[in-house]
Amino acid sequence: MGTLQIQNISLAYGDNKLLNRVSLTLSTGEHVALAGSNGSGKSTLLKIIKGLLASDEGNVILTKGMRISYLPQGEIVHAGKTLYDEVEQAFSRFEPLLERKEALEKTLSVLNEEEEHLDLTNELDALQEELLRGSYYRREALIFQILKGLGFDREDFNRPCHVFSGGWQMRIALAKVLAEEGDVMLLDEPTNYLDIDSLLFLRSFINKYKGIAIIVSHDQDFLDETVSVVYELFNGQLTAYKGNYTHYLVQREEELAQAVKRYREQALQRAKTEQFIERFRYKASKARQVQSRIKQLEKSEIVEIPDHLKRPKFTFPPGGHSPNEVLVVQELEKHYGSLQVFKDFSLLVNKGDRLAVTGRNGSGKTTLLRIISQVDHDYSGKVKLGNGVKIGYFTQDSVDSLTLENSVLEEVEAVAHTSAIPSLRSLLGAFLFSGDEVHKKVSVLSGGERSRLALAKILLQSANLLILDEPTSHLDIATKNVLLEALQSYQGSLIFVSHDTHFIKNIATRILYLSATKEELFEGDWDYFSWKMAERGYFEEEGEERIVNTASLNWQEEKRLKNRLTILKRDADNLLEKINTLSHKTAEVESLMALPENYSDRSKITALVKAQETLEKEYKSAEELWFDLHHTIEELEGQYGF
Repeated sequence: MGTLQIQNISLAYGDNKLLNRVSLTLSTGEHVALAGSNGSGKSTLLKIIKGLLASDEGNVILTKGMRISYLPQGEIVHAGKTLYDEVEQAFSRFEPLLERKEALEKTLSVLNEEEEHLDLTNELDALQEELLRGSYYRREALIFQILKGLGFDREDFNRPCHVFSGGWQMRIALAKVLAEEGDVMLLDEPTNYLDIDSLLFLRSFINKYKGIAIIVSHDQDFLDETVSVVYELFNGQLTAYKGNYTHYLVQREEELAQAVKRYREQALQRAKTEQFIERFRYKASKARQVQSRIKQLEKSEIVEIPDHLKRPKFTFPPGGHSPNEVLVVQELEKHYGSLQVFKDFSLLVNKGDRLAVTGRNGSGKTTLLRIISQVDHDYSGKVKLGNGVKIGYFTQDSVDSLTLENSVLEEVEAVAHTSAIPSLRSLLGAFLFSGDEVHKKVSVLSGGERSRLALAKILLQSANLLILDEPTSHLDIATKNVLLEALQSYQGSLIFVSHDTHFIKNIATRILYLSATKEELFEGDWDYFSWKMAERGYFEEEGEERIVNTASLNWQEEKRLKNRLTILKRDADNLLEKINTLSHKTAEVESLMALPENYSDRSKITALVKAQETLEKEYKSAEELWFDLHHTIEELEGQYGF
């Protein structure tokens, strides 16, 4: 059992005290979330824990021997190695052990002194045992499992890293962090750029992870499934809330209601006090009372409401009449060169539908939205919008339509309906542009800020069909919830691409799942979609789909499946025992190879080398078979709940 202690960490930038004597202690097995508004210091605190940033005061204390793995938010580029070799660097922690092992073997090959020989042999045995306990000899299988889970194909393993795009670069970084098997894992927005399949893999991985995990994320469902405590950073202070993120929000809503009440009472009292001071400031007879009230104002603490919990309201402008058939797609076929994206695909979207489009990256989600939005005309088949349908289309490329010379406020005023102008500042505040930030020029905004502004502009336009491609990508949880509430009350039709399960769960009435080989429409919400996927045992492996029909298990089928699971577990246990035996035999052979009397005898060393090669082949074969069995067992347990 190890611990991570953060003791009285403080950090200030000028007059801004970002962290003020922050402390917490976490033990092995604890998974927690860091919450707070943008700029509250979450990422900064992770960097201090990792040792990448020095604090003004305080200490970070780890139990001796514990290692920290860290995933930053972005701006990571890998080059110079293949994908597999890059991720294999996560096992460099074993290099000192391997170098020492090699040095001991060389020394033992020329030693004759029995006593020293025994000490070195014991040390070599201890090193070998440590390597066997670790994951070094299992690294190939572990790397395969992680890369496959994060959406890479086998063909990607030998591709050079520099050919992967920015989102895939972050997946490479995440793969390395997972493969490092650190005792403490610091994850700053790990779900960015992940599709549904990869997201579920990461969630499962973290739930099985036995170390300390500190997670910063804007994915509410992901946090609900992976953490048991939320630590909120507000005004430089850290406060713990037991439970998952949704439970934290409930607790915070209750506190917020009390804070709003105190804020209003305080504002009223301060106004009365300021009126008294202003009225009697120059009356000598009231001087003592005036001074008393001035001191009272100076001493009173201002009640503040955390920015990330403020919930400004936003409503859509009227979109006009919409026909019952909003969109008709018939026999759509789309190619990029020799790559076929859609073939004989048909879809009907009716008035009021909320259609979520999800699935693996590269399956054609964005392409479909571009075709529907009439941006991409290079296809065959029929795509027809109903009469009177007016589209509002948001994509990450929408930032290109922004006018760089405009201020943030001017940019939204240019498209806003007259009735919406009085509430524009409130809307911009919801999209994280508050105070003087509304006067910033578009040209100085970051990529994420421009994306939020482009989304706000789309939402201000009058449309009865909204088509949104990853609208939550650059939004924090509070802003997502503002958008969520607005979309729930939106009177038009909605087609959106998202990998945010909380967002899909609370909006979608139909779900279109795209895979590498087919499209499937689920006539129901997220719960129905999840149930059908689990019921079918739907998995994508190496581009092929395997569907198991389990619609209604009778007692005989259930018994058969349970018997199969029992046999698989027994076989897996036997294989694991065999793997351990082979490991010990390999270690024994390596020890014999290091003995001088064997090392100098050509016939003996040849036989030992041959025995070592045979054992290593058996070990690798048994290990691969064990991983296959283990994967099958996990699928059955997850699929049937056994």
